Amino acid sequence: MKHFSTPKITLTRQQRQDAGRALRTKCSRKSHETWNPPSSRPDPISVLIRTSKGRIPHLLPIRYGRMMQSPFAFFRGAAAIMAGDLAHTPRSSIAVQVCGDCHLMNFGLFATPERRLIFDISDFDETVPAPWEWDVKRLAASFVIAAQHIRFSKRDARDVAERLARSYRLHVADFSEMRVLERWYERLDADELIGQIRSKKWKKLVRKRIAKEMGQSIVEHDFPKLAYMKNGRARIKDNPPLIFHQTAVGAKAYDQMVRSAFRRYCETLADDRRTLLEHFEIQDLAAKVVGVGSVGTHCAVLLLMAGDDDPLFLQVKEARRSVLEPYAGKSIYRNQGQRVVAGQRLMQAASDLFLGWTTGEAGRHFYVRQLRDIKISPVIEIMTPKAMNTYADACGWALARAHAKSGDSSMIAGYLGRSARFDEAVARFAVAYAEQNERDHRALLDAIRARKIPVQRE
Repeated sequence: MKHFSTPKITLTRQQRQDAGRALRTKCSRKSHETWNPPSSRPDPISVLIRTSKGRIPHLLPIRYGRMMQSPFAFFRGAAAIMAGDLAHTPRSSIAVQVCGDCHLMNFGLFATPERRLIFDISDFDETVPAPWEWDVKRLAASFVIAAQHIRFSKRDARDVAERLARSYRLHVADFSEMRVLERWYERLDADELIGQIRSKKWKKLVRKRIAKEMGQSIVEHDFPKLAYMKNGRARIKDNPPLIFHQTAVGAKAYDQMVRSAFRRYCETLADDRRTLLEHFEIQDLAAKVVGVGSVGTHCAVLLLMAGDDDPLFLQVKEARRSVLEPYAGKSIYRNQGQRVVAGQRLMQAASDLFLGWTTGEAGRHFYVRQLRDIKISPVIEIMTPKAMNTYADACGWALARAHAKSGDSSMIAGYLGRSARFDEAVARFAVAYAEQNERDHRALLDAIRARKIPVQRE
């Protein structure tokens, strides 16, 4: 795997900016506007079927059923398709740690271990070192597709993608002027985010949603919804096919498998985290269907208790090979869960208290984090163009800071420059790729009608 372009101490900031500017001769900023499907482009449905290998068979109809709902839902589950497409687009040759599945629903507000509410990227299943442009282009395309989904005009849909690219460019320049530690300490908290909202109506809506989430506790909200007490032991409620208990092996053997994997997970945590978890006792584990692109992978919710009214829910999620790996290079980490955890810690301003990884008995790789720890995702269906533009500004800031932590922000800033050429190019690419995504979505619907792919509507 190629490592990111970290700054060379022997070069000044200006020299690194000049080096970035020089890269335009081989890859112009305008060249990023092009999207021409290569003649060798694989059938998108064959890509989806290939990425379904190794997943739980009876959950695959749910995966396809969720993806068929709209071009936007399809896009969220089609990271593997776009990964192959991005590999055929121009690149500046500057690598950073990328999210890998960078779309607007993978950003949001969540609580830090210090209980501050910050805005940041929230999903890292596909993270690897790769060209920074890939994150920007996928994120810009997601804004166009989401805008079309809620019936924005063509102009508004294009403008929000350009707004995102401009925010990224301007903030990369800002971060390039900071000292290294200043960049690492930067974060966008909820109050600062709300301060950027001009509409009184939207400020009120956001504050109301934050107050609701912050007012919910695990004991009063999550536990009654997800679990119950039986014979003095906490149990997770079955809600098939979305939450269910495994029955393939005996209860005793299964319990031993869970505890063994949990011990391996604890070994990946810092001493203070392990001491914290020693206060809790494992009560139950149940399989859980999550997201769109992750449906069918082996995911679960683990319930632990430290007392009668002291629960802790952990999400255990299978980590598979990144969809970018065939194009960016093999991960340096043997455990894919460690790849996810390392990338998340590198890109986020603050990461989950219980973030770690493990290996299951069958050799599958997993990462672990808290389940629903005050996570607030955007509700795009109620957004106006102005609201989505404000959201694009915040996403551009968060992505620029994440890239600046691992890569050479001065080189990227030098490459991007001060004009809007890159912004406009990315907006044109996003519109063109939205059309490609719509064609791929229609191909999925055709495959479903031809009964080549089974679906389950929820």
